[in-house]
Amino acid sequence: MDEEKLAEAYNKALALEKAGDFEAAAISYQEVLKIDPDDHGGASVRLASMKMGAVPDKAPQSYIATLFDQHADVFDKVLVDDLGYDVPAMSARLLQNQNLGPFQRVLDLGCGTGLMGVQLEDMADEMIGVDLSENMIEIAYDREIYESLYVADVEDYLDDNDEAPWDLICAGDVLPYLGNIENLIKGISNNLVTNGHTIFSTETLPDADFDNTGFTVGAHQRFAHKLEYLDKVLSDSGLKILISEDIVVRHEQGKPIFGHLIVAHKQTTRSK
Repeated sequence: MDEEKLAEAYNKALALEKAGDFEAAAISYQEVLKIDPDDHGGASVRLASMKMGAVPDKAPQSYIATLFDQHADVFDKVLVDDLGYDVPAMSARLLQNQNLGPFQRVLDLGCGTGLMGVQLEDMADEMIGVDLSENMIEIAYDREIYESLYVADVEDYLDDNDEAPWDLICAGDVLPYLGNIENLIKGISNNLVTNGHTIFSTETLPDADFDNTGFTVGAHQRFAHKLEYLDKVLSDSGLKILISEDIVVRHEQGKPIFGHLIVAHKQTTRSK
């Protein structure tokens, strides 16, 4: 792959997008995809955010790994201090308010630098973290709160796992990088003990933005989901929503990004 040619094409597309010339930007992003079919820069997601391309089922793995590897060293400051992200602390409070825990085994999907692990450390006998970014995993390792850490795609990890099931599976800030969550939720259900729980955050948008679908890509290149879609996918995998709390997930350009913090319970029998 010609890195110099790719950088030139991507920068041109990005400049056109920021200038509001979406049609020209779309043509340029298509050129980017020809140079880099693995889509390290997330061109497919940017096309969808401009309504100039189909909404993909998820963000490319290469894009996610590249994005977080590049920002690992400043991730906590940017996410917490600049964007006001507080989902891990909100998750811990919600679990405590529902009188859930302590938990014997906790799986932290998309663990990043370990922000969720820090909040749940006193509620778990054993925690395992999974993230696609090696640089993020290295920072999480230094916190010394996880028994094991794995560099892997969360869906692949759930599919391949042959360890004992978990009492709690967390997925903070995972769904904004996934559109179609059926495989993720099925994997979570299959890896939970009966009567186990999962907690995750998701972003949302006004109904009109979804164009009669369950998920879409918002203006900031992150996936948003309708609550009705989440409920159906969970139910189809034998999970029942116990509580859905309206939250501000983070801020972008000074404006709140709304979403939900959801706790679901694995039912004894799977719904048909």
